[in-house]
Amino acid sequence: MARLVAGVCGLPEGRPPWCPGAVVLAGRGPVVAAEAATGWAVRYRGYDPAHDRGLDLPRDQWEPMRVGTVFDLASVSKLFTALVAVQQVERGRLALDGPVAAHLPAFAPGITVRDLLRHTSGLAPELPFYARRDRADQLALLWAEAAAPTGGPPGGHCYSDLNLIALQLLLEGLTGRPLDALVRDDITAPLGLTSTGYGPLAPQGVAATEDQRRPWAKADRGLLRGAVHDENAWALGGVAGHAGLFSTAQDLAVLCRTLLNGGAYGTTRILGPAAVAALLDPPGLGFAVDQRYFMGELAGRGAAGHTGFTGTSLVLDRATDTFLVLLANTVHPRRRAGGSAPRAAAATRLARAVAAA
Repeated sequence: MARLVAGVCGLPEGRPPWCPGAVVLAGRGPVVAAEAATGWAVRYRGYDPAHDRGLDLPRDQWEPMRVGTVFDLASVSKLFTALVAVQQVERGRLALDGPVAAHLPAFAPGITVRDLLRHTSGLAPELPFYARRDRADQLALLWAEAAAPTGGPPGGHCYSDLNLIALQLLLEGLTGRPLDALVRDDITAPLGLTSTGYGPLAPQGVAATEDQRRPWAKADRGLLRGAVHDENAWALGGVAGHAGLFSTAQDLAVLCRTLLNGGAYGTTRILGPAAVAALLDPPGLGFAVDQRYFMGELAGRGAAGHTGFTGTSLVLDRATDTFLVLLANTVHPRRRAGGSAPRAAAATRLARAVAAA
C-alpha cells in the first residue's frame, strides 16, 4: 500500500498527473493498516488555458498534503444525506416506498423516496441553479423537472444530483431542521467527526480545488479553497443534499467502521443493522454497490461506496471487513477527465493484500 500511495498522483508519461496530491487510508477490522499522504494540498495560484498548465505559486508557498488535510468531498456528501434519510425511515417518520409528492407536492405521482435514493426517479442529472441566484427561481426549475422528469422513466437508473437535492428539501420539511443541523446532530457529533462539516472554511489545512472560470466551469469564482467546488451547491448556499461537505480521511474511516459494525462505533449507534443493510445491499440506497470502475477487485464481494468529482472516494467491503478512503485534489488547478484508474488500483491492491493475509 505504501508503494501505491507514492504513485497515486501519476499517470503515464506525456499526460498531466492525476492529482497534485492525495491521502490514502486503508483498514481492516479495528486496525488502520495504512495511512499516508503524498504530493501537494496547494501548489497552483491559477490555470493558464493558453498553455494548458497550472500556474505555480512561489515554491515556498506550496503546501504539502498531510494525512489530516481537509477535502471538499463533492458527491461523497450524498452518503450523509442518505444516512439522514434512512435514520428517519428507521424512526418511523419516513416511508421508503411512500410518494415524494406527499412531502413535496410538485412531484409527479409514482416517484418514491426509494427512487430518490436509488436514482430511479427519472429526474435529469442536474439543472443550472448556478444561473439563478434567487431561491424561488431555483426551486421553480426543480419543481418543473419534478412534475415531468426528463432523465428517463421512473424505475430506470439515471444518476442525478437532483434526487439528493429533493431529498434534502423533503427531510428539512419533515423535521423542521436544516440539513447541516441534521448531519451534525445525528451523524458527525455522535461519532466525533470533528473535521466534517459544510463550508465555507478557513483555507488553512484545506486542499485547494479549481481555478473556476468559464468556459471550462459554470461560474467565474477564481481559485477555490474552503469554498464548495460544485457550482450548484454554491448557488444553493453551500449546504446541499448532493455536495457541500468537507472532511478528512480519518473522519471517513470512522464512518466506514461504523457501517461495517452494523451502525455502531464504540458505544455510539447511529443506525441499526437492518438499516445499514438497506443502505448497502444491492442495489443500495445512496451507496454505489460493486462498481468495478472505482472499486477494482474489491467489487463483487459486497463492496459499497461512492466517488466525488473533486477526486474523493471511499469503499467498504463487508465480505472482508475492510475499507479504503482515497482523497485527492484532482481538480486543482482545473477539472479534467482523469478517470478512476488510481482509485481502482488502490482498491485492487487492498483486495490482494487481504487475500494474501
